[in-house]
Amino acid sequence: MLQRFQSFVTGVTLCYKSIQKIKATEMTEFGLKGTHVMCLFFLSQHPEGLTAAQLSQMCAEDKAAISRTLAVLQERDYIQAGEKKYRAPLCLTPAGEELARQMEDLIQHWVAFGGDDLSEEEREVFYRVLGKIAARLGEKTE
Repeated sequence: MLQRFQSFVTGVTLCYKSIQKIKATEMTEFGLKGTHVMCLFFLSQHPEGLTAAQLSQMCAEDKAAISRTLAVLQERDYIQAGEKKYRAPLCLTPAGEELARQMEDLIQHWVAFGGDDLSEEEREVFYRVLGKIAARLGEKTE
């Protein structure tokens, strides 16, 4: 059991650190950080827009961090808010859509690279099991 714990925690930690380094490296030319990437990614997946609260939940970040992130993205004209100020859905601007497309290409590259020696069956099992473990741990920690 302790070996499983060590393997799991080490594996997840190494993946997380690699993802953080990839985000930092790839976003340097745009002057953006990891939380910017995730907000742009989720907004690109939801053209109808998302609220700051929804982004906070999806990005697994606290509301203050998301608020700071959204301020930068609005300042750079990557996102825009709806007409109402409070709980307004945020959407990508044309510049934000273009940046999101570039990020999507990078994401596809890194996801393919990370799992290029996995069979489709292994990939399906991995994501299913990872999702189950995350949900189960989340039940106890939320």
